[in-house]
Amino acid sequence: MVRIEEELNKLKSWEASSTPNGERICDALSGLGELYMSMDDLLKLTLTQQALSLHQQEEWIDGLLDGSLRLLDVCGIIRDLMSQLKEHVRDLQSTLRRRKDDSSTKISISKFLSFRKDIKKNAKKLIATMKQIEKRTGGSLLLALDHHFSSVIRVLREAVVATTSIFHLLLLFLSVPTKRSLVSRLLHTETVTYEGQRVNMNELQSANFALHTLLKCGSSEGDWKLLAQNRLEYLETSIEAIENCLGLSFRSMIRARASLLNVVSL
Repeated sequence: MVRIEEELNKLKSWEASSTPNGERICDALSGLGELYMSMDDLLKLTLTQQALSLHQQEEWIDGLLDGSLRLLDVCGIIRDLMSQLKEHVRDLQSTLRRRKDDSSTKISISKFLSFRKDIKKNAKKLIATMKQIEKRTGGSLLLALDHHFSSVIRVLREAVVATTSIFHLLLLFLSVPTKRSLVSRLLHTETVTYEGQRVNMNELQSANFALHTLLKCGSSEGDWKLLAQNRLEYLETSIEAIENCLGLSFRSMIRARASLLNVVSL
């Protein structure tokens, strides 16, 4: 139980990130995976199984089971969005490498930016869903019940909150746009350098900036085209890293839910 408490506290430190980048997302997802592995171990303890089996018909048990399933659905949707985003990035990279004319490049960039708008719409829906999950799995404290049982239910509920917080962080990474004011200011600054594009921007925002610039300046501008290619390559690397971390978390969540189902089915 102490290890779970420590992991929950670590995860809370990630929630304050205003502009989450790929590295922070991966660290948070790795922590989430560790949390669920610890939860799985807790649910396999004889003491835990005995305590939960006595209350398997309670409404809040159903809420936790339903919440864990819906969080898996949310995770699956986010994984699909990540996969689609990676394909869009690769298609755009291919277009830029083939040295097509400006019109072809503009079409490819417009498709990419349009997909980002779709991501933002999906993110809003998923965030609303996660709020419902938190509400369903929450409830009154179980102080009058067995201490170990109350502690297990509490950390299960806190795990739900931690999961929604980390997924929210990931959705922010995917959906927060590069501010137009920032793009405009950087476009009119003669001292802009490649490293300068990354200041206060995550990998996706940085790629967005490069693509907006390429649209404005034209694909014939070699420096801006090179910048866009570099930013897209960097973004693809980050996406793949996040996909791997998200996949590990997803599998840990599945194992923990299976253990919970086994316990309440005894």
